[in-house]
Amino acid sequence: MIFIILLIVLAILGMPLFAILASAGLYSSYASDLDPVILIIEMYRLANQPNLIAIPLFTLAGMTMAAGGAPQRLIKLFDALFGWMPGGLAIVTIVSCAFFTALTGASGVTIIALGGLLYPLFKQANYRDSFTTGLLTSSGSLGLLFPPSLAVILYGIISGVSIDELFLAGLVPSLILLILLSLYSYKSASEWQIKSHEFSISNLGNAIKASYWDLLLPIIIIVGIFGGILTITEAAAITAILSLFIEIIIYKELNIKKDLPTILIDTSTLVGSILIILGVAMGLTNLLIDSQLPMRLLQLVTDNITSQLHFLILLNIFLLAVGSIMDIFSAIIVVAPLVFPLARQFNIDPVHLGIIFLANLEIGYLTPPVGINLFIACQRFSISIFEIVRSTLPFLIIMIFWLMLISYLPSLSLWWQD
Repeated sequence: MIFIILLIVLAILGMPLFAILASAGLYSSYASDLDPVILIIEMYRLANQPNLIAIPLFTLAGMTMAAGGAPQRLIKLFDALFGWMPGGLAIVTIVSCAFFTALTGASGVTIIALGGLLYPLFKQANYRDSFTTGLLTSSGSLGLLFPPSLAVILYGIISGVSIDELFLAGLVPSLILLILLSLYSYKSASEWQIKSHEFSISNLGNAIKASYWDLLLPIIIIVGIFGGILTITEAAAITAILSLFIEIIIYKELNIKKDLPTILIDTSTLVGSILIILGVAMGLTNLLIDSQLPMRLLQLVTDNITSQLHFLILLNIFLLAVGSIMDIFSAIIVVAPLVFPLARQFNIDPVHLGIIFLANLEIGYLTPPVGINLFIACQRFSISIFEIVRSTLPFLIIMIFWLMLISYLPSLSLWWQD
């Protein structure tokens, strides 16, 4: 017990998560009289996962596009499409951030990359500061259910659920969230009488021409995966190659000698941290299974919870708490295997469970006390944590309402099965 408390204290003080998980795994194996070689076996099993290679390839594609100016081109495109509407700039932000987060898979990157571009535009358009910071902070986690989101791929690897089915299931819920946030933005801008620019066919044509190749990538991913033409791994490889070709050869925004090494280092750093955490966490999870912890949790839940609705309510509360204190990748790796048997007991569809799980973690980015987007936004916009929390509250309420919809209406996630 003393050792566990020590690990918690070290985690709070900033000790790397993989070191915490590895230490917990070694301690658990010692306490259970199990051979610690089980941790290495799990790492070997992880290395044999057929879809694992998709994570570094999609990450490389996202980092390449981010460095190559894709965010600026996409903002111009969506501004030409939606900027003429009341609240058009806010809608542009919502769509752009969702698009960008889906490609990069990292919510904090979205706030850092797009926040600096969009914040001055909101100031110039006379939006209220609280609305602007709340929207930019909240939009940082949008798109985590759209292909080719790394979170969905990782969840599929951990759970064994079809990644293609998870991507299909996430489409309608994600679109609903974008619509709800857009309606709120439209209403707010109309009340404040925010001016918008006139619609221009020529501007739209120029924006499409400038971002044509950027739009081609998600189209290839969606058509290839959902059309049964490409596997996840093949789509990832094609996307990585095309992103490099587009930014280096077509747009000439990147230089192979100057920019490519930095992109590869950033990609390796992000992917390496995910894989290290994944390897040690899977070993720890296996030890927890051997110690019968999931079965004890299952017994506790079945003894005290009598309905699927009751279970879903408690599950959402628990996952929101998890999302507020853990990053999404760690939460998927550590918590998801403990939730699977409990949800199965209440006849919750595995694909629907995946969408509920990821939606909770998406909202967890904004949930105090330690929602990571709140602190990134504090640094990015130079305001206090209390101001950030207050500004995100309306958006958080909308997202929790959205969570209730997709949790208690399975057809929104399982529409493609009808």
